[in-house]
This record gives sequence, structure tokens and C-alpha cells, in this order.
Amino acid sequence: MTIEPASPRASPGTIGDAPFYFLAALAGIGTGWVDVAVNDLLFTALLALAACMLLGLLRPRWPWRWVIVVGMFIPLTELAAYLILKVKPTRAQVYGSFLAALPGVAGAYGGSVVRGVVDNLRQGK
Repeated sequence: MTIEPASPRASPGTIGDAPFYFLAALAGIGTGWVDVAVNDLLFTALLALAACMLLGLLRPRWPWRWVIVVGMFIPLTELAAYLILKVKPTRAQVYGSFLAALPGVAGAYGGSVVRGVVDNLRQGK
């Protein structure tokens, strides 16, 4: 008689997605802070791309979730800077903070595809 775990997540040696969601939130907050401090849309987009690509590599299933999590924290960080630090972003900077998530789509799906290719190469397919 063997006892099986109730769910696949309960098996030893596997970790859930919570640490990766936390990493995505930190990446979004960091990207938003850089956007407030530097005010360079291309650099903000590059950071969003890199964060989503890393998360797509680490957790390739459903890469769109990393775009949403990272992308929503960029404007939230700008809002916090506006309320706490009294930083007055321009209208272009506000719109740009929402648009910074678009390169994240390419990064997340690119990272997911690269992970699939690497996994296939490791298995010898």
C-alpha cells in the first residue's frame, strides 16, 4: 500500500510559483523605480523585457502571467512615487509606463520558447 501526495505540488523537491510571483513583483517595482528615476522609456522597456525573459525561462508555462505581474507594478510604482515622493510624472511617462509591458510579451514568450528548446536538447530529441 502506497500513499500518494494529494496534489503534484505536495511532492517533495518541487516548489510552487509563489517565489516567482514575488520575483516578478520585485522586478516590476524595480523597473518602475528606474522609470521614475531615469525617465527613459527605452531603458524601462529593456528592463521589462529582461525581467519577463528571465521569468519565462524559469517558469515557461503560461508566460503571459509574467507580463501581467511585471507590467502592473510599473505604473503602480509611479503612482506610489507620485503620492509619497511628490514626483510629478509627465503624461508621456504615465502612458509609457503602461507601454513598457509590450516588450515584456516578447521577452516572456521568447524565454519560454528558449526553455522548451533547451529542454528538448537535453532530452536528445
